[in-house]
Amino acid sequence: MIHHQIPAAPVVVDAWVRAGAIAEPEPWSGMAHFLEHMIFKGTDRQPPGMFDQVIENRGGMTNAATSHDYAHYFINTAPEHLAETLPHLADLLLNAAIPDEEFDLERDVVLEEIRQSQDDPDSLGFEALMASLYQVHPYGRPVLGNAVGLMERSPEEMRCFHRAHYQPENMTVVVVGDIDPQQTLDLVNDTFGSFAPPAICPLPEKKAEPPMTGIRRQELCLPRLGQARLIMAWVAPGVNELRSGYGLDLLSVLLAGGRTSRLVRELREERQLVHDICGGFSLQRDSSLFTLTAWLDPQHLSQVEAIVGDRLAQLAGSPIPEAELSRYQRLLCNDYAFSTETASQLAGLYGYYHTIADVQLAAAYPRVLQSFTGRELQQLAEQYLSPMRYAAMILRPDL
Repeated sequence: MIHHQIPAAPVVVDAWVRAGAIAEPEPWSGMAHFLEHMIFKGTDRQPPGMFDQVIENRGGMTNAATSHDYAHYFINTAPEHLAETLPHLADLLLNAAIPDEEFDLERDVVLEEIRQSQDDPDSLGFEALMASLYQVHPYGRPVLGNAVGLMERSPEEMRCFHRAHYQPENMTVVVVGDIDPQQTLDLVNDTFGSFAPPAICPLPEKKAEPPMTGIRRQELCLPRLGQARLIMAWVAPGVNELRSGYGLDLLSVLLAGGRTSRLVRELREERQLVHDICGGFSLQRDSSLFTLTAWLDPQHLSQVEAIVGDRLAQLAGSPIPEAELSRYQRLLCNDYAFSTETASQLAGLYGYYHTIADVQLAAAYPRVLQSFTGRELQQLAEQYLSPMRYAAMILRPDL
């Protein structure tokens, strides 16, 4: 359990489980996300809908999310209601019934989510990009799974997956808000104290992702696409090389994180070759993701991709000026401060870091950012952002 007392704040409980999409054997793709839906379908003691009623009747809210590395479930409630609401959440997570009749109904909901994602050009493009970038690792499979595979799954398989992974060694309960530490510890121990014996279910096949040796470029022509997209992506280190990840996060905003960033200034403001361009860095457990995404007219696609490659080569060839580096260090440190102001933000931060790495690292981000030199960032760009080894996804309007 992780606890942070904040006076006069509502209480947020965020339960994190190391049972995301990478825990699925390939034929069970989509099981983790589908289980997230089925968790709310009750237990032997809670019929479907009772949990939401309990939380909402006390002025609280609840939600959940699934990613490749985790699933998490949270409630937001007043401190005086925690003793009444937390047992209901614990019961769902530990004793999910996964009723047969609800399984078929909820599968239709998940299948509709998949259909909607197939109608979204950006979702289609991102899925294809990830499959190109991660050709062996489960990160290359969509969290939602696929319709054919989900139709073959059964309630008993899901119960097996649940009992195998929703176990104490995989679960972290984060409580942030105006509640006493000892009271919180006693309540969590009481409500999360009885786990079912673990089940044995198929495990994912672990394979090392081979290094990229060139450029993997794909194009999709899509109807109803207003403007073209160019997404360029690189595999970055996971949590085992966290410092490198933080440095690449800094490089993503230096390259395309605002009006004065290098690519935004040149490609959008000065040369007007793109409508917009942004950088992104997503920290993941096994390997992270660095992206540059541009929205532009189709006739500029090749030129913009070539310019980005040239600028990355220049970045790897010379240290970053101190004034420029300091500007983006301040920007990211300020963003971090703004993102840790509320109980829900802190609960998410603690749970995320503890699930994929170590909760002690959650507070280290600003200090590590400030320690980078221009020379070190230059070396990171040279090592990880090669203009000769990346995956590119091009989305064109189907005219």
